[in-house]
Amino acid sequence: MRTPVFTGSCVAIATPFDANGTINYDAFGRLIDAQIAGGVDAICVCGTTGESATMTIREHIAVVDYCVKRVNHQVKVIAGAGSNDTSAAVYLSLHAQDSGADALLHVTPYYNKCTQAGLVKHYEYIADRVELPIILYNVPSRTGVSFTAESYKILSENPKINGVKEASGNFSLLAHTRHICPDDFYVWSGNDDQVVPMMALGAKGVISVVSNVAPELMVKMSHLCLENNFEAASKLQIEYMDLIDALFCEVNPIPVKEALNLMGMEAGPVRLPLCEMAEKNKAVLKAAMERAGLLK
Repeated sequence: MRTPVFTGSCVAIATPFDANGTINYDAFGRLIDAQIAGGVDAICVCGTTGESATMTIREHIAVVDYCVKRVNHQVKVIAGAGSNDTSAAVYLSLHAQDSGADALLHVTPYYNKCTQAGLVKHYEYIADRVELPIILYNVPSRTGVSFTAESYKILSENPKINGVKEASGNFSLLAHTRHICPDDFYVWSGNDDQVVPMMALGAKGVISVVSNVAPELMVKMSHLCLENNFEAASKLQIEYMDLIDALFCEVNPIPVKEALNLMGMEAGPVRLPLCEMAEKNKAVLKAAMERAGLLK
């Protein structure tokens, strides 16, 4: 029987850049350390929040390697390795494996808009060539394609596929997936505003953007759910909805990097085609952070 890569809260960690756009490893190290100090159960590096889409292959490999070394087995490291080119996804996966990552996160191939059969073949091809457990990543708002529960069922038969980060917002899909897939095909919430309801339906935790600025909050929320204390977890989910909403008032990771900069974490700018946050949204974000006690 498969065991989950992690339970609880995993930060989808941002990648700090200098003013000239190069990776700021000193700031990245401090951000990693702060997440570990905040109690996170895992760190997901080079995902959407980490701006992997605008990294070169060399940068991607180097950032994963740095994260693994900095974490030094204190928590699990999940390396983003997804691509719309299956061979490139294998290439990134093998480098992450060589770096010592604990698992891989593979987003559905974007732009190609493959069929469900193509999705299954893509993931089986990768799984046949790596040793690490794979977490699928379903985020159709970004990729233009979604899994069906039936495709999850087929992929759940592969022992290397550990489960899925579900960010479709589709609770019917989640319920049907939990109904027809085995119990050891695990689900994690990919949406910070849906952690508690998804965990009520059996998700094992969250891969969180909000954790970048409030790791203790997301750890507490997810662990209360794991303890079946959904009443207390629900209160946290509701109490911090304005912070969560503010962190997504523009496309991720624009607001969370702005928030980190406001907190003095030196996240730096985002890379084009992302751009600086609108002033009116900065004000909304700052006010929400002040209410949440994140700014002194």
